[in-house]
Amino acid sequence: VQLQASGGGLAQPGGSLRLSCAASGRIFSINYMAWYRQAPGKQRELVAGISRSHTTNYTDSVKGRFTISRDNTKKTVYLQMNSLKPEDTAVYYCNTDRIYLVGGNPIYDNWGQGTQVTVSS
Repeated sequence: VQLQASGGGLAQPGGSLRLSCAASGRIFSINYMAWYRQAPGKQRELVAGISRSHTTNYTDSVKGRFTISRDNTKKTVYLQMNSLKPEDTAVYYCNTDRIYLVGGNPIYDNWGQGTQVTVSS
């Protein structure tokens, strides 16, 4: 099983970026999916998460600016980031807490490779 993140890059303050993270492999279903971020010198933090039934949660600093969504058919989670601020600069990682495999046991705590988001003028 692999989680492949994409969509990072450079944006100006007030701009937008959309991150995607696609899971591949013999996957039957995915439970909770989330985006974390880690800025230089800081701990990794949860940015947003979404359950299989599309219930969402956000850290306070991104509420009203970021939107997490998922496509269960495509096994993909998205993060639409609007009104970006310099403090959003970080490496963004996708994560799943539990993946149910076809004909196998679930696997836990899976991470993508990270994608850099830089917000600067």
